[in-house]
Amino acid sequence: MFQLTRKKILILVGDLVLTAVLVALDRVSKILAVNYLKEKPAIPIIRSVLELNYLENRGAAFGMLQGQKVFLILIACLIMCIIAYVLLKLPEEKKYTVLHVLLVMLFAGAIGNMIDRLLYDYVVDFIYFVIIHFPIFNVADIYVTISTFTMVILFLFFYKENDFSFLSFRQQQKYREMK
Repeated sequence: MFQLTRKKILILVGDLVLTAVLVALDRVSKILAVNYLKEKPAIPIIRSVLELNYLENRGAAFGMLQGQKVFLILIACLIMCIIAYVLLKLPEEKKYTVLHVLLVMLFAGAIGNMIDRLLYDYVVDFIYFVIIHFPIFNVADIYVTISTFTMVILFLFFYKENDFSFLSFRQQQKYREMK
């Protein structure tokens, strides 16, 4: 059963503050990209390796799902609802602290790119690894990539299956029946 303790409230407030900071960093980076990179040649950061190169991405990752704004916004909202649910349910134990941060990063990345889709009908991308011709991306994409990759590693090598029993609907049903 879900309990809102003082510690849980502090954790959730911390999650909200971190989300706001990460979204703000993403927004500032995109505003700077629009103001200083749009309709201008790429700016090399490390010659032949990394450059700042403005792009308006009307799709999802790697340019997939071009022009599917409503679908992409709905998917982002669904993901954010799932993340919010998990954050609310996560136990207060120390072993879940990293997971809190990673879920907040994923949440902030989804919000950052959704804000762009709502404001502009596209996502502002501007970071380009020239050396490997990697698709142009942004700060929110970094949040999503790092958090997803790290969570996969944690799920494979750190957390055990029973560490997530708090999310089981069956266990919640058993608890209610016992009352």
